[in-house]
Amino acid sequence: MKHLSDQELVEYGYGEGDISAVIEHMDACAECEKAYGALQLDLADMKFAEPPKRDACYGERVWASISGRLVAYESRKRNWLGGGLWKGLSYAAACAVLLACAFFGGRLWERRETKIEAGQHPAQAPQIVHPPQRVVVVVLSDHLDRSERLLVELKHVDADSAEMASPLRDEARSLLAANKICQKNVKQEDDPALATALDHLDRLLAEMANEPGGLNSATITRLQDEMNKDGLLFEVRVLRSRIPPHAQGAEGKSANGGIL
Repeated sequence: MKHLSDQELVEYGYGEGDISAVIEHMDACAECEKAYGALQLDLADMKFAEPPKRDACYGERVWASISGRLVAYESRKRNWLGGGLWKGLSYAAACAVLLACAFFGGRLWERRETKIEAGQHPAQAPQIVHPPQRVVVVVLSDHLDRSERLLVELKHVDADSAEMASPLRDEARSLLAANKICQKNVKQEDDPALATALDHLDRLLAEMANEPGGLNSATITRLQDEMNKDGLLFEVRVLRSRIPPHAQGAEGKSANGGIL
């Protein structure tokens, strides 16, 4: 089987490339899925440096550094007594006439269209277009991204690894609170696939977070079997690929449940 390249994994991480093909391949290839999980952790730890701020004198310093190498421009002297003056005035007058015609033509056309629309829709109230709920979309994208990383870690974790049990439980508790708020917002939308996936995710997170005595080898094995049986990881990946790429990114990350 041909494995995915690093470029394909990075493109998928930013919501680019052939998303459906990458999802299908990783669902069947554990090695590529594990590599993508490691890449997700690396991308999450990356910190981008901000460009230095420029003070008010920055432009003057740049001009002082290059002005000495610029050739001075000398404008040609015009003979205003010749034909250049009258030619310029004629051009200006022609432009003024064209602008006046365009202005009055536009006003007449606007009045005509207003009368036609008023006759066709006499009692129709103006529609108010509300901006999209970008905050909700961005927070949902962040929640699905974190949930996907947790499911990848759960799928590949060694059931006998005691040091991984506590981090998995803590992350599940953090995601459980955010998942409750996402479920509340999804009830206002007609999206059965998203509602079903969040319900499955809620049950799994609740078991991981509230298991009496913490996560042990038997519990981790049982949760891995339930996740594989329900196809939860595949559902989360498909839903994450539906979110527009411009809504995904670090600027949308907020505290648990920071919606509205």
